[in-house]
Parts: sequence; structure tokens; C-alpha cells
Amino acid sequence: MNTAVEVKYQTVWLVDDNTMENMVHEQLLDTCAFAGTTKSYVSADDTLKELKSLPLHELPQVIFLDIIMPGMDGFAFLDEFSKLDEAIRKKCKVVLLSSSDSFKDLNRANKNPLVRKFLNKPLTPALLSAINL
Repeated sequence: MNTAVEVKYQTVWLVDDNTMENMVHEQLLDTCAFAGTTKSYVSADDTLKELKSLPLHELPQVIFLDIIMPGMDGFAFLDEFSKLDEAIRKKCKVVLLSSSDSFKDLNRANKNPLVRKFLNKPLTPALLSAINL
């Protein structure tokens, strides 16, 4: 947890089935003072359950969402996310984070009004500093 310096966002969630990438990204978010608190999920379905169960003030400002995951993928998550209360959708800004170089995925992401940005993995300090949601 990064409390010594001012952070860009208080709470950030990572949703990626790759636990190693989650660990690396968590450390980067902390090192770059991007997030005060970071939480990782390996399942989009578990993330949705958490979004529905927590009070609004405990929800993240940013969700980094992988596209390609077993079970519920990133786009299925976005379909379900769109059905959540408007207050939740406004508070939680979704950034798609993927290793996919598919134009179809990029196009689909750009057409979705809930997607604030589409970034290629891995996150880097330069990418983080350019994010302003």
C-alpha cells in the first residue's frame, strides 16, 4: 500500500487470469504511485460479485480488465457491468488491458462506451503516467 506519497487513484482493481501478471502490475501500480490500494482478481465473475456486494465508497476508481480469460471474458464482463447501477458504472472506469493484437477486439473495445482506454500488456510507467480518467 502506497501511503507515503500522494497517489493518482485511491483504489484500483486488476482483473486477469494470469496471477503473475497481476503481481507484476500490482507492484508497478504501487511503485508509480498510481494506486493507494490494489486488488487482483483472476475471475471476471468474482469481480462482478464483489462490485455488487460492496458499498459505493469501497469500489475502485479504475478497473484494468483483461479480454481473454477462461469462463467469463472481458467483453462478457462489460455486458454484465453495463447492467449494474449507474453510480457504480460512473465510479469504476474500465481500462481494457490485453495482449490481443486483434483489430476485431480493438474495434469492439472502441465501440463500447464503458471502455475508457484500450492498452496493450504489459503496463509500463509511461503508460500509467499517460492515463488520466
